Amino acid sequence: MTNSSTMLGFARDNILFLRDNARWIGAGFLLTLFSSFGQTFFIGLSGNDLRNAFGLSGGELGGLYMVATLASAATLPWLGRTLDLMPGWKVARFSMPALAIACVLIVIAPNVVVLTLSIYLLRLFGQGMMTEIAFTEVGRWFVANRGRAMALITQGQQVGSAVLPAAVVVIAQLSGDWRTGWIVGAAAVVFIGLPAIVTLMRVERVPQSHEAKAAGQRTARDWTRGEVVRDPVLYVLLAGTLAPAFIGTVIFFHQGYLVELRGYDPLVFAAAYPVMSVTTIVFGLLCGYLIDRFGSLRLLPFSLIPLAVASAGVALITPVWGVYAFMLLLGISNGFTFTLLGALWPEVYGLANLGGIRAITVSAMVLATAIGPGITGALIDVGITLPTQMLWLAGWCLVASLLLAFAAGQVQRREARAAYRAAGSR
Repeated sequence: MTNSSTMLGFARDNILFLRDNARWIGAGFLLTLFSSFGQTFFIGLSGNDLRNAFGLSGGELGGLYMVATLASAATLPWLGRTLDLMPGWKVARFSMPALAIACVLIVIAPNVVVLTLSIYLLRLFGQGMMTEIAFTEVGRWFVANRGRAMALITQGQQVGSAVLPAAVVVIAQLSGDWRTGWIVGAAAVVFIGLPAIVTLMRVERVPQSHEAKAAGQRTARDWTRGEVVRDPVLYVLLAGTLAPAFIGTVIFFHQGYLVELRGYDPLVFAAAYPVMSVTTIVFGLLCGYLIDRFGSLRLLPFSLIPLAVASAGVALITPVWGVYAFMLLLGISNGFTFTLLGALWPEVYGLANLGGIRAITVSAMVLATAIGPGITGALIDVGITLPTQMLWLAGWCLVASLLLAFAAGQVQRREARAAYRAAGSR
């Protein structure tokens, strides 16, 4: 009865929180949902069609994808600073039309150069800016309930990954053309997503009084971008926090290769996405609760363990049920890492320059998703199979967990020293 009462209380609290903050949670949810059109899992759905249309090998498409994504990663730190200069809804007002243009451009691309440009725009305005706007604005709007808010808005991408793959397959089968899904996506961005998101975001949320009191406990002092770039702890944190983006991108981008390697039905991955999405939602909400209770730094060292197991599973489990096992474990990992990374950076570097600082971290994430397909595609071309590479990546997760434990300890110690100095000066 005690466990049942606790779960009911947890569900009731989330419902009340969502009711009171539906406008802002809804805006963040839609931003992450529509970021799907620039995410690797969505672009990867057209991977085989793009290779056939332009006569590219897996390694060549991976290299092209890497170049486009590297360019978006280089652009994002500068474009992301707009969130420190203007309201988020104004940034969304130019980012979303650019995303729709990219969806159309990949359909009409006459050559590899234009294809690269379209992927660059998809990565910059889809994965990059849509995620950047959502996490930055919600990070500012919420303090004491930042973890819960992040857990709720990141479900947008999970809904996208659960629904869109199957929808794209159905649309392609009905129309007889893989390009139709991209046209439908562009129309949805402009005529559904843009007006809804701008309308919701035009009303700013001011943190409530109890949240303001919690700011000192859940938010570090305000660092400048220059200080952040010179901080060694940043690079230790990135060495661990970039693993989920890198590994997830590798699997989604090479899903066609894995299907062919093991003789799976082409619909296997599409059918497994809902497993990952539901698991991500459940564990994302759990992580949000734990963040609000303990803080993100305490959870950080444990966040990569499910991903290590998932990576080993891809390498070692060959029957078709292994896809579902991997997606289940990846969902657990995503639930923790997506929510955790949304709440982490204010605890480490404060709020004043959060847009520019988060642009650095999101750019690094985009960079990880750029080099993943390129490196792994090249290794596949020289005969090193993806399952072998996944064992190496499982080892990276274990080493990275130790690095994250070290970095979390460093941040907690310096914040304790800063608090001690502040108390002594009063």
